Amino acid sequence: MSKFDHLVPGHIRGMGEYVPGKSVRQAETESGVTCIKLASNENPFGPSALALEAIRQASTEVHLYPEADTAALRHVLAAKHDMDFTQVLVTAGSTAFLHILCRALLAPGLNAITSERSFMQYPIVTQAAGGKLIRVPMKNDGFDLKAIRAAVDADTRVIFIANPNNPTGSMLPPSEIEEFLDTLPAHVLTVLDEAYSDFASHFAAQRGVEYSRSLEYVRAGRQVVVLRTFSKAHALAGARIGYGFAHAELIYYLSRIKPVFSVTFIAQAAALAAMRDHSHIQKAVENNSYGAQELTARMSELGLRVLPTWANFLYVDVGEDAAQFARRLELEGVIVRPLTGTWGCPHAVRITIGTPQQNQVLLGALKKVVAVGTVSNRR
Repeated sequence: MSKFDHLVPGHIRGMGEYVPGKSVRQAETESGVTCIKLASNENPFGPSALALEAIRQASTEVHLYPEADTAALRHVLAAKHDMDFTQVLVTAGSTAFLHILCRALLAPGLNAITSERSFMQYPIVTQAAGGKLIRVPMKNDGFDLKAIRAAVDADTRVIFIANPNNPTGSMLPPSEIEEFLDTLPAHVLTVLDEAYSDFASHFAAQRGVEYSRSLEYVRAGRQVVVLRTFSKAHALAGARIGYGFAHAELIYYLSRIKPVFSVTFIAQAAALAAMRDHSHIQKAVENNSYGAQELTARMSELGLRVLPTWANFLYVDVGEDAAQFARRLELEGVIVRPLTGTWGCPHAVRITIGTPQQNQVLLGALKKVVAVGTVSNRR
């Protein structure tokens, strides 16, 4: 026993570590070649000019504490989504919201439920709060809501539904979610994690379907939390700023737990500016739509199994060890995310949809890597 074993609770000592996607600097050091990063679902165009200017202006006040209640941003978000100010909470990324929520609702002896092959922060935030995460098998590469409902017991407090799901890119139609919510007992809260909502909304409009009614549930006072983020379409992943909507009473309790001054003044200013740049967001979602279509077609021609996506990435079954496949791609100058280990997808990689130029680089690298894998498999 180390000298800290008796101080740190067992549920913390037993936690797994989140392994982030490989950075460009690390990949280039390891491979010796210039790389592009298509591993972490970041916006390949970067922040808008408006956001960058807001960051520059806000940096002159970095010696001052930021607004503790992020009032200006909360008011704008509330007005945009037809919510009351008291129904909005802004946090240092939507992951921070998940941590706060689990600290409020979970404890040893209680559990949360989600699907297998979903966001890897769910087990971390659950176990950090002392809870147990139950992962239910998927159905057709997506959430099986009937199986999740069957797993609910008296100790269940939270259900995590990523919609679209990371990493499979699948989407649940609102009719299924609504039917599911109607069956839940009063002691269960559902988290509708909509980090990729901008992309899903665009795809839904193109495909003539409805994406989400999540905000209607909040307005109706249902036991749901809806999470959104500025990390994806708004390209502020490094600024760490996200937000969520819920019943005002729950937001009140969560705001008491939220670390004070955790959302920087720079991040708030960037988010406010990014929301105004509609053309930049439109550029991102339109490029993503075209890129998804082209990459899916070209990868399928190479013999790779690509799942239909509602997000800004593709789940690709490569038919071999994903870590080795990703390593070969890295040697060709492209960083992707192997979904091995705790992801539970030993033969799959997740690939972010890039700019048109990046996508062409990716396709060229894939042709070489797939050809090498085909020759090796024949041996």
